[in-house]
Amino acid sequence: MTALEAKKIAEKEIKAGKTPTYSDLREWIEVVDGMGELKKIDGADWNLEMGTLAELVARESKGPVPAVWFDKIKGYAKGYTALFAQNASFKRMALNLGLPLELSGLDLVRAFRQKLAAHKPIPHKVVNKGPVMENVLSGKDVNLLKFPVPFMHELDGGRFIGTACLVITRDPEEGWVNFGAYRGMVHNENSMGLYISPGKHGRIQRQKYFDQGKPCPVIISVGQDPILFMVSGNEIDYGVSEFDYAGGLKGAPIEVIEGKATGLPFPAQAEIVIEGFMDPKDVQSEGPFGEWTGYYASSTRPEPVVRVENIYHRNNPILCCARPGRPPSDYSLAKCFVKSALIWDQVERAGVPDVKGVWCHEAGGGRLLNIIAIKQRYPGHARQAMLVASQVHAGAYLGRYVVVVDEDIDPTNTFDVLWALATRSDPVESIEIIRRCWSGPLDPRIQPGKKGFNSRAVIDACRPFEWIKDFPPVAESSPELKEKVRAKWKKVVEG
Repeated sequence: MTALEAKKIAEKEIKAGKTPTYSDLREWIEVVDGMGELKKIDGADWNLEMGTLAELVARESKGPVPAVWFDKIKGYAKGYTALFAQNASFKRMALNLGLPLELSGLDLVRAFRQKLAAHKPIPHKVVNKGPVMENVLSGKDVNLLKFPVPFMHELDGGRFIGTACLVITRDPEEGWVNFGAYRGMVHNENSMGLYISPGKHGRIQRQKYFDQGKPCPVIISVGQDPILFMVSGNEIDYGVSEFDYAGGLKGAPIEVIEGKATGLPFPAQAEIVIEGFMDPKDVQSEGPFGEWTGYYASSTRPEPVVRVENIYHRNNPILCCARPGRPPSDYSLAKCFVKSALIWDQVERAGVPDVKGVWCHEAGGGRLLNIIAIKQRYPGHARQAMLVASQVHAGAYLGRYVVVVDEDIDPTNTFDVLWALATRSDPVESIEIIRRCWSGPLDPRIQPGKKGFNSRAVIDACRPFEWIKDFPPVAESSPELKEKVRAKWKKVVEG
């Protein structure tokens, strides 16, 4: 199917109220263009301009943040392009998941939750060929800077090719394949550094190789279906391959090709794939990098070097990028959305009933400030909900605050959450502190050189259960009265 055909089909499906389908990143771009959510920019410089433009678009767009596609990049031939902000709108996340495009906010989180309830991983399928094999570079032909790798932020330590990426590893003892969104900095044409936070599955797998005195095989995909990036940046259960998890979301196996040097799988429809090895004794300074917290908290440290053996890429390859930084960024909304659904799912699976909504606030980068709404059923229900939400897999890493509110509060509405916090909580009775929790170098509040622990404040902003019936009623018209008056005075209300 040609790009124009894909765009016309998408426009027709959208007009008919259907969610379009797509087979790879290129069709996805045409669908998004047909949705009116693609901004094309020609002539930008890879040195700071692309990153700054992505920041400005993310923070200053009127309406949904578009995906930003850079072409004719300074110093690069036409056709070597870079795509930012793939998942920075609710509509595009709905597209990735095959959900109704009109859903947004908590409604989209609920729909994703329903999809997760029926979700079952579908094993990936190994194939022998795919578009990514159009070009195979080995030996002296390897050149990471063949692609328009951006220098993102002014204080970065280098050009980062791994941002909207999949870092693929295999457990040497258990055999399962993992991928995660771990950042990668270019050192030179044939080597790059990888930073993987402590506790992440890729870090655990890498350390197993190192403990055995062996190099760790690795593949980094830096251009792929946006749903794969969506999955890579979030906590999937230990032992479950993200390829299989993503297949379950798409309803079909993800087709993969096995690398010539490592045997690791990578998407057959990918745009650019890097293959190599990390040796425990081969390290080099990595960073700093402006991160999703909005700070350069991880500084610079020695990290294992990936010595690149092969690069695979399509003709006219598309480099996928994410520009994290002070929220909101082109990366933050997607984290908030997926993290909210995962925490909601995991809290319920841990046995907490009557969860009415979860929202990981964008100001916390989708991790540092999480709100959970419940309908209180018994003494201690609110405490149970907030404590569990702070420690389930999707909520445990680099958390800071968890606020639990009653079901009449929309957790996505910051004003209402603050109103509940101000009027229903008491500092002495409502706040608990949990110490020595899972954090890491990306946490700006940890002093450099200190260990990766932080604390959590879990805040009960619900009406006190033991006198909930006597709590002062809310000074607000009832829903029934509001609808009656709205119907009678519709022209006045709507202006």
